[in-house]
Amino acid sequence: MKQYRTLLFDVDDTILDFRAAEALALRLLFEDQNIPLTDEMKTQYRTINQGLWRAFEEGKITRDEVVNTRFSALFKEYGYEADGALLEQKYRSFLEEGHQLIDGAFDLISNLQHRFELYIVTNGVSKTQYKRLHDSGLFPFFKDVFVSEDTGYQKPMKEYFDYVFERIPHFSAEHTLIIGDSLTADIKGGRLAGLDTCWMNPDMKPNESEIMPTYEIRKLEEMYDMLNIKKTVRC
Repeated sequence: MKQYRTLLFDVDDTILDFRAAEALALRLLFEDQNIPLTDEMKTQYRTINQGLWRAFEEGKITRDEVVNTRFSALFKEYGYEADGALLEQKYRSFLEEGHQLIDGAFDLISNLQHRFELYIVTNGVSKTQYKRLHDSGLFPFFKDVFVSEDTGYQKPMKEYFDYVFERIPHFSAEHTLIIGDSLTADIKGGRLAGLDTCWMNPDMKPNESEIMPTYEIRKLEEMYDMLNIKKTVRC
């Protein structure tokens, strides 16, 4: 096992449970609009949202286009005219309250903080990500947080990683590992930047792409053995 010095963690569905936060925020948004939220609507939202974020990762649209059009596009599917930007503001206020942790995240990060240099690398909205990290209790463990909105670039763009690397003291790509749940953002981006990569894949989704991670895990607990460290039990 290579000896790593720096670990770059994605946020959503890597250390924070975005699916849980998103589900609650969607429910509250639809309640606010007095519209019944069906399973079909949830599925349709995920399809629209994922497609827009993928276009953002590919540099085809801006972040503002993602967040300000996803709800107007969703509501239009069901015959509702809606102000996408206004709905986004309401949704964002609900989403910011969601700081549920992925199982084992707090123990892992608190165990790693004295052994590695820890950083956050995340696409998304800066205010939301900072608040969720603070509320989860994880924020103090990280040396710095790099949100795409603040950098002007996004994963998987090489420019995003160049921005990050320039701001990490004594950075060495050879001794850095990125951990994330997205093949197209985290793993592809890490590979383009010359990093080893760890794919967080709890659902054991088949990898039908040409993007090959260095490591693959189903749960964060596996990182102890992967990094060859012992878990310290908190009293």
